[in-house]
Amino acid sequence: MTSDPSDDLAAVMTAAAATLRAPIDLDKTLEQLLASVIDTVPGIDQASLSITSRDGTIETLAPTDQRVVQADQLQYELREGPCLEAALAEPVVEAGDLATDPRWPQYGPKAAALGFGAQIAFQFRAEPHARGALNLYSDQPHTIDNDTRALGALFAGLIAVAMGWARQDASMNAALITRNVIGQAVGIVMERYTIDPDRAFAFLVRISQDTNTKLRTVAERIIQDVVKKAAATG
Repeated sequence: MTSDPSDDLAAVMTAAAATLRAPIDLDKTLEQLLASVIDTVPGIDQASLSITSRDGTIETLAPTDQRVVQADQLQYELREGPCLEAALAEPVVEAGDLATDPRWPQYGPKAAALGFGAQIAFQFRAEPHARGALNLYSDQPHTIDNDTRALGALFAGLIAVAMGWARQDASMNAALITRNVIGQAVGIVMERYTIDPDRAFAFLVRISQDTNTKLRTVAERIIQDVVKKAAATG
């Protein structure tokens, strides 16, 4: 007897909602929600969050792949792309074929070169000041459909709830620090093993999963190991 897809979806959404029970660990909650996005939303291969700051800067949180970090950063630097427009202005921004979309002549081809075919971003707001976008990426063009849009919007709402419950500045700062720590660890692994960013990020995720340790903790230990060795040889 095959399972009803609606039952599977209900189970995933119930598990996602369970991460929002206060008190929450914002870093862990965002990681779990974005992992659920990839498992649940049709046609989506990777995801991230773009968070705006009071000073006008935008940061990426909870990326599921290093390519996402690169794609997000390109949009911030070029000042064009779905995640930028959603984070700053539009409720939903969709690109069915990034390589040929005329709205983003610089970003589109560069995103395609990273291996992304389509993208959709959903704006979310959480009181009193958190605002950003849920960025969903597909490796193939023309994969975004009505189910993608409906489920993506639902997850954007869950993320807004998480941000609202963890709205204290200390919680937001901790999430941004986590992003920076993981980025440093990725750089260390790249240099140590002479591998590209994607494989370095995957290496960290594998250690996190195998040891049942938070990704930030894994990254911190790698950085601490480098610091200790540098002190010992210095």
